[in-house]
Amino acid sequence: MTTTRTQTLSLPDTGLKRQIGFIGLMWASAGSIIGSGWLYGAQKGLAAAGPAVIWSWIIGAVAILILALVHAELGGMYPIAGGTARFPHLAFGGIAGGAFGWFSWLQAVTVAPIEVMAMLGYWQSLARTEHWGFGANFQHPKTEILTPSGIVAAVIVMAVFTAINFFSIRALANTNSAATWWKIGVPVLAIFVLAIINFHGSNFGAGESFAPSGLKGVLSALPSAGIVFALLGFEQADQLAGESANPKRDIPRAVIGSVFIGLIIYLALQVVFIAAIPGDHLLGTWAKTAAQYASGPFALLATAVGVGWLAVVLYVDAVISPGGTGLIYFTATSRVSYGLSKNGYFPKLFESTTRRGVPWFGLIIAWIFGCVCFLPFPSWQSLVNLITSASVLMYAGAPLAFGAFRRRIPDVERPFRLPGGAVLAPIAFIVSNWIILWTGWLTDYKLGICILIGIAIIILTRVFKLNPIPVHFNWRAAQWLLPYLIGLGLIVFLSDWNTDANGTITGPDWLPFGWDMGVTAAFSLVIYFWAVHSSVGTEGILQMAEETSAHAEQETAELGAPIAG
Repeated sequence: MTTTRTQTLSLPDTGLKRQIGFIGLMWASAGSIIGSGWLYGAQKGLAAAGPAVIWSWIIGAVAILILALVHAELGGMYPIAGGTARFPHLAFGGIAGGAFGWFSWLQAVTVAPIEVMAMLGYWQSLARTEHWGFGANFQHPKTEILTPSGIVAAVIVMAVFTAINFFSIRALANTNSAATWWKIGVPVLAIFVLAIINFHGSNFGAGESFAPSGLKGVLSALPSAGIVFALLGFEQADQLAGESANPKRDIPRAVIGSVFIGLIIYLALQVVFIAAIPGDHLLGTWAKTAAQYASGPFALLATAVGVGWLAVVLYVDAVISPGGTGLIYFTATSRVSYGLSKNGYFPKLFESTTRRGVPWFGLIIAWIFGCVCFLPFPSWQSLVNLITSASVLMYAGAPLAFGAFRRRIPDVERPFRLPGGAVLAPIAFIVSNWIILWTGWLTDYKLGICILIGIAIIILTRVFKLNPIPVHFNWRAAQWLLPYLIGLGLIVFLSDWNTDANGTITGPDWLPFGWDMGVTAAFSLVIYFWAVHSSVGTEGILQMAEETSAHAEQETAELGAPIAG
């Protein structure tokens, strides 16, 4: 009797037309994967791991692919923008929904500041090359930390992003297709030109060794060099699953294909960056060699090998690509805060919009919070660590929701059903927590402070009744959440990833390298099965799916169609 009943259950109809083919899906994800991360990833990767950073890119792509395939099943079941943050809400109720919604907001709000840092870094490189006074000292030459004048410039650029969003939030969607062609075309052009002009395979055997920091250096490069950050964006195909003409066939192909395209382009960029370095620029260590190109890696390299016109193109790209991404993510941030307010987590004020449908209060808060990020994270590399941890923490909720859906609503239609999902989902959760571990305590404790700020906002909103919408927190279904966050933080603190800015271990070091990963994996499995078994029941999931769908439709009606990053 129960089986017959569950077979008739279904998630709400989104009313979307299934018109997008395989190429459209793959292009959506590939265009998001190939973003401004390529401007610095190769240089930071070389400094962190030497030529062995090639393995970092491969490991990163495999990790992202596992996460992406888990998201593909969820995206097909529930194809809605922002699904990554909403899946935990459906599976575990209001507490998890608020927490992962906050993680989503943290991830979105920190992207614009890092894009601004990328722009200022390349501007400083250009200013010094052309001997201009303005902009030549935005960053300290050795630490790459923003100077006072750099912080002022960053705040002004952030204000420009905010102003543009105020006046043309919907118009941004029209620039996305052209921007995608540009974002992919410029790095491909750089690959071919540098490979033809100045490729020396012998560079890989120069310097210290192929892997001067061993396996730990290879793994640390995933967050610190922006490798995971660069490869994110796969979820665009997942979120378009409801508009796919053949989701069962095309979604996994598009996800795998887009990650593969990203891997090939990033690997090629890494290879040509190392191989194109002039012989007289190869110094005693890879860190010193890479430091010569810190402020504008590929543009400085193009100048060093005598391809001035390519350097000009790269300087232009350093404004267009990060600028476009920053603008889009300002829009995304205001949408996330708007949605959190609609669900009762944020004060009602975040739903305030202009006559153009712009969530003006959310934009202002995004600008303020983004500018504050320049203080504890005053360099591109320090901020990319935070973004990586916040992003992966947000994505970590999907494998848990995957397991809960497989347990509670096993017979609901899935346009794409992941083969071996019962094994891949816990692996995806383990991989997510490994990446957070590799980010290190120096960043993770600051992420913990940000999490506490979010908890405080949600609590104050409810205590002072700043939002009248009732929230069903469902404490039982989220009983695993606090032990998960505290336990993972404790593991990072006790591991040998508790280091200072110079890489010197400053913590207890009770979990040496290798053991820390084993403990993290075991802890992840305990949390995974705990979460799955305590998740919301079948009727509760379907009811929340209906409510969330209604909220999403209302958001779209009030703000316009969501804009993909």
